[in-house]
Amino acid sequence: MLFDSWYSSPKMFYELTKLGLNGVGMLKRSSKIYYQYRGRQYSVKALYKRLQASKYQPKQAYQYSCFVEAHVGNQKFKLRLVFVANRARQDDYLVLATTQLGLQPQAIIQLYARRWQIENYFKVAKQYLRLDKSQVQNYDGLCGHLAIVMMTYDLLAWQERQNQDDRTIGDLFFIMNEAMPDIELSQALVWLLNSLKTIINHEVYARRAQIIQMMNQFFTFLPKRLVSLLTAS
Repeated sequence: MLFDSWYSSPKMFYELTKLGLNGVGMLKRSSKIYYQYRGRQYSVKALYKRLQASKYQPKQAYQYSCFVEAHVGNQKFKLRLVFVANRARQDDYLVLATTQLGLQPQAIIQLYARRWQIENYFKVAKQYLRLDKSQVQNYDGLCGHLAIVMMTYDLLAWQERQNQDDRTIGDLFFIMNEAMPDIELSQALVWLLNSLKTIINHEVYARRAQIIQMMNQFFTFLPKRLVSLLTAS
C-alpha cells in the first residue's frame, strides 16, 4: 500500500502488518517520533545527520538506506528507510519507509513514484479539468462527471505519450482546446433551427404547423438581438 506523509506513522505501518499487508510511504521529519538504529533512538533528522557523519557514501539513485526498529506501544517491528535527494531543493531530502525489508532501495523509490503519478493526476484534474467544480447533487451525475474528467485525462496522457511531447498535460489541454474552439450559442441555435426546418420539410403539414408554432413561442423568450441574428440566418 502506498501513502504519503499525511498517513505515514509507525502505527500505520504496524496496523498494515497486522492485516498481512506491506506499506511504502514517505516519513514525516518529526522530532517527536523516534526510530531505533544500532541501539540508539533517533528522530528522522538526527538519523540523517548520523548517516552523513558515517563512512557511507551517497549512491547515485539515493543517498542512504538503513534498517531501523519502530515502536508502537510494547510492540516492535522493523522498517527499511531510504533517504532520497529532493530534486526541487538540493539541500533537502525525502525519506521513504517500508515494512517489506527485502525490497531494494531502487525498487522502493520506483514504487513510490507510482503514487506520485496519482498526485499529478489530481493536480491536472483540479487545475484544468474542473474535477472539484461540479455542482451536481445526485450520485449518478457525480459519477458521470468523474468519468468524463478521467476519460479526458486519459486522452491527454495518451496524446503526451504518443507524441513524446515535452509539454505538460496542462499545456496540451489548452492547445487542444484552441484547436477545437467552442461553438457560439448563436451558431448552435442556428444549426438547431435549420435542422428543425429540414425535419419540417419531411413531415406532414399538420405536424409542420405545430412545429412552426413551437418555434414562434420559442422566439418570444429570446432577447431581440438574438432573434434578429437567428432570423437573418
